[in-house]
Amino acid sequence: MPEPSTVPETGWHCGHYFYRFRRESLSGRLSQECQTQFKAALQPAAELAPERLGTYWTSGHRADFAVMIMDPDPAKVDAVHQRLIAPPLGQFIEATWSFVSLSEVSEYVPTIEEYERRLIAGGEVAGSAEVAAKVGAYERRLPMMNEQRLRPDFPDWPSACFYPMSKSRVVGANWFTEPFSARNAMMAEHAQSGMAFAGKVSQLITVGVGIDDWEWMVTLWGRNPEYLKEIVYKMRFDEASAKYGEFGPFYVGYRAGAEEILEHCQLK
Repeated sequence: MPEPSTVPETGWHCGHYFYRFRRESLSGRLSQECQTQFKAALQPAAELAPERLGTYWTSGHRADFAVMIMDPDPAKVDAVHQRLIAPPLGQFIEATWSFVSLSEVSEYVPTIEEYERRLIAGGEVAGSAEVAAKVGAYERRLPMMNEQRLRPDFPDWPSACFYPMSKSRVVGANWFTEPFSARNAMMAEHAQSGMAFAGKVSQLITVGVGIDDWEWMVTLWGRNPEYLKEIVYKMRFDEASAKYGEFGPFYVGYRAGAEEILEHCQLK
């Protein structure tokens, strides 16, 4: 049996946290002490820093800023949150929503053999040089793509969108009673839609099954916020979403450091 551990055998822990400043508790700007605590929480010293940490100010009334964190150790992920809500700063910050999840390689990511079968099913000629070249290219890309799914780099792009989702279980549209072959085909269509935004949008899907209320968390980073709108709209027409998708709250954020968040929120 494996040794008991909080570190996943594959992938990392992931935390999405959303906060608002409790301005009703403030008589003015944040004190220098609280500003220093805020910056230290979002820019932790090397020994405290998680493997990945992204910070964003967010649009809309539900939250002022968002923090996305990933690390093999769940304590390192949650420690950022705990440092934000610790006294004295904590009395002026309210957590409005969060989602905890794990990174994974989806069961719908095609193997090399499945990828070849998809090419042939799509009209390519079996045994042709074109098929061999495409399969070879996919075989070279696959380890890098899986690494990005498990231990992703956060792109230094200006906008991001975050939302949870689950698959429907209603009569006539129960994802979990469909055969794997049907689910796999629908997810292949879904992936094809997303590929049209390569270089414009980077996507990460983390799994919350057994960990949080929703089954997955979707993070989209965009070179421009317009691309976020376009990809979500386009993918809504795929059967996997149109018939089986259930979506939670959407948050949009813009990449910003601790100093920029304080300035944007008029608290510096």
